Amino acid sequence: MSGNFIEANKPFELFSQWLTDAEANEPNDPNAMAVATVDETGMPNLRMVLLKDFNEQGFVFYTNFESAKGKELLASQKAALLFHWKSLRRQVRVRGTVDVVSAQEADAYFQSRARGSRIGAWASKQSRPLESRFALEKSVAEYTAKYGLGTVPRPDHWSGFIVRPEQIEFWHDRPFRLHDRVLFNAVEGGWDKTQLYP
Repeated sequence: MSGNFIEANKPFELFSQWLTDAEANEPNDPNAMAVATVDETGMPNLRMVLLKDFNEQGFVFYTNFESAKGKELLASQKAALLFHWKSLRRQVRVRGTVDVVSAQEADAYFQSRARGSRIGAWASKQSRPLESRFALEKSVAEYTAKYGLGTVPRPDHWSGFIVRPEQIEFWHDRPFRLHDRVLFNAVEGGWDKTQLYP
């Protein structure tokens, strides 16, 4: 189990296998990932989000474009991701460019969310100063009344990003810190694989 992934040549197939293993073993949010960005001064920023989809094109998550991460992703169009599955002693690191998902994809995912989460997307001025908890609750109440019947539409400032990887690194814990590491670099028409020292 520890070293057989070294033979893999298709990073997205390997990622799918590892995510399936995590879904069977991780006690909470196996699709959780850290997203790293930089602000306009180059200062790094990091936070946890949930992976909502992935395919051969990249890794998708959703957020408020007016949040710190939304602004930073729109400005730099680059990000790094980290999946860490402690119970499996595995991690996957991703570095790549960022695009916005289509409006159709964002609409479909938004409508799949719980109604309270859709209201929250309207009510929260994500990452901005909150004067009081009451102010947030009041905003939630206002949008709940506004969209009391029917569909809650997706706000223009809420959508998804896809991180298109240029590098994907798989890491598995081994005794005495002699870990297994494999790096995939995107090349014309596929991937170049390199095994790394721990």
